[in-house]
Amino acid sequence: MNTSTIVIITIAAAIIFDVINGFHDAANSIATVVSTRVLTPRQAVLWAAGFNFVALFFFHQGVAKTVASLVKITPGDPAFAYVVMAGLVGAIVWNLLTWWWGLPSSSSHALMGGFSGAGVFYGGTGILQLEKLSLTAKFIVASPVMGFVLGGLLMVLLSWVFRRWRPQKVDRTFRVGQLVSAAAYSIGHGANDAQKTIGIIMAAMVAGGYLAPDADAAPTWVVFASYGAMALGTSMGGWRIVRTMGTKLTHLRPFGGFCAETAGAITLFVATSLKIPVSTTHTITGAIVGVGSTTRMKGIRWGLASRIVWAWIVTIPAAGLVSAVTLWLLLQLR
Repeated sequence: MNTSTIVIITIAAAIIFDVINGFHDAANSIATVVSTRVLTPRQAVLWAAGFNFVALFFFHQGVAKTVASLVKITPGDPAFAYVVMAGLVGAIVWNLLTWWWGLPSSSSHALMGGFSGAGVFYGGTGILQLEKLSLTAKFIVASPVMGFVLGGLLMVLLSWVFRRWRPQKVDRTFRVGQLVSAAAYSIGHGANDAQKTIGIIMAAMVAGGYLAPDADAAPTWVVFASYGAMALGTSMGGWRIVRTMGTKLTHLRPFGGFCAETAGAITLFVATSLKIPVSTTHTITGAIVGVGSTTRMKGIRWGLASRIVWAWIVTIPAAGLVSAVTLWLLLQLR
């Protein structure tokens, strides 16, 4: 295949990944609002999808540039387009497997693991931008911890503020509040996750010689296509993971759902502003557990939580391994 063909196929694969990412991570945006019955599942996914797309007007492409530079790319070298393609295949395969198992693993870390794994297979560890990978690795731990702490603090603070209110009035108030918090979380989700796809497409275009390595932003069509694909995937929903996140991990009422979504949204806004790609799955899971832990620690299903953590740990190496095998096959066939 010539370079142009490789780049076109890679961009198409990136858009497909973006749709799957939205589908896989729809639970992040809607699990709490569905479990508290504020919105029906169909209403919730459409609400989240709309705000996923609106996110493109709120943030610049800092996260995209970070993702695009995880691997040192030689401009105009078609082999690097194969590296990007193989990274996407690894991420897609792992996303589909964890969706089938109903586990909320991280699409973000599957993408980064796949891209890095293919890069290491092609050029060794020296090809990696270790400074950017190190910062991202730190936020693997930091984002769920921040979500956990903020979720717990908001729960305690608002419990004190509304302590004299009747439970029925609190429920009614936060049913409306959850529409706002779910919208805010969906904006954070769209902003951070769609930019990862933009970053991958930028990397493919640099490898093919269609974009300068020091470009500040992707072409406008790439931005709209990436956010649109994310919104489309979210609108399709991922009901297996919605059930895990919204009903199996802990029991939430509108008040707790509002706290979890708000904590998650704040975490994502901070990370995106700092140009750091984080896991929206890790973030909202930490926030849900933080909210649940303020009422009754026994109310959290720790066995399920441990399975989720193991899925997180395995994601990066598993996606990297699939990507390395894929790259080997692509290089044999080219």
